Amino acid sequence: MNSSLKQLMKPLLIPAIPGGIITILIFYFDYFHFELVEKFLLFAAFVIVPLVILLLNYDEKNIQQRMVYAAIKWLQFPAALLALISVMSSKLWGLEGTAIPGILSLGWLLFTLLLGTYGLITIVISKGKAAEIAIGAGLVYFFIGGIWFTLYQYQTDLYQANLTTHALSSVHFHFSSAIVPIFIGALGRIMTKKSWYPWVVAIDIIGPLLIAVGMIFSKPIEYIGVTLFACNIVIYTTYLLAYLRRNSLHNKATLFLGLSCIAFYTVIVLSILYPLLRNIFSLTILDFIPIYGSLHAFGFVLCGLIGWVYMVDSIKKQLTYGNR
Repeated sequence: MNSSLKQLMKPLLIPAIPGGIITILIFYFDYFHFELVEKFLLFAAFVIVPLVILLLNYDEKNIQQRMVYAAIKWLQFPAALLALISVMSSKLWGLEGTAIPGILSLGWLLFTLLLGTYGLITIVISKGKAAEIAIGAGLVYFFIGGIWFTLYQYQTDLYQANLTTHALSSVHFHFSSAIVPIFIGALGRIMTKKSWYPWVVAIDIIGPLLIAVGMIFSKPIEYIGVTLFACNIVIYTTYLLAYLRRNSLHNKATLFLGLSCIAFYTVIVLSILYPLLRNIFSLTILDFIPIYGSLHAFGFVLCGLIGWVYMVDSIKKQLTYGNR
């Protein structure tokens, strides 16, 4: 890994290492009697977001963007700790039903507001570049996920949405809605531009909104959003795998991005085989939710982010050697 990327990663590794340890404890120790969706939300706060920050570009000449980036980099871990304390106060300390969990969740909400602000700045200064617009939209979706998390911690009903819907919506916007646009934007930075790429970005931005609206108001709208979103991921993974075959890159980039694509296709295969597996093994959808969630969060999202970090390193090395 070249020195410039090491300098970028060094300050983030300090909070990422304890954050990763905390996440392992949350998932595997019985002391943390959290719901599965809460564990995935904290996994996003402690591990996913720091990796996303590594992929962000900023313009040295843009003071606003540089200042917001610095704030994001240093406030991520404290905000994640506040999110953890918020969940612990409601699940472990007997404060559920009080305003305290909601108040504590405001720390993460404000941090995701910073991410959303950075995303809007990225969109404004992108000069119409579809890849940067996609990444900016993904960052804005983190803020929407923060809003749903705060509503969940305040135990506030919104329209026809109950607390379970709040939690699921927050996970949706912290993972699929935010990460897939960032992945497609990262791909757009390196791919040979295609006429269809802006349409993929547009659908990728609209799809999560349709899913979120459908979860609250209309199942048909949700199904349309899921279908469009899934088709977009198929396009992304297919093109990415073809790109990895054609280009000589860092072995770790190829490995992790390949694992990310395989995890997505595994989810599709399991979804297709679900009726058969349910009848053979007497399984219910509740048995499959942890499998789907793990494949998506740890396989598609985590491996994908690690792969893109190594991809950035590999491309920088190629540019460095090419300029010698």
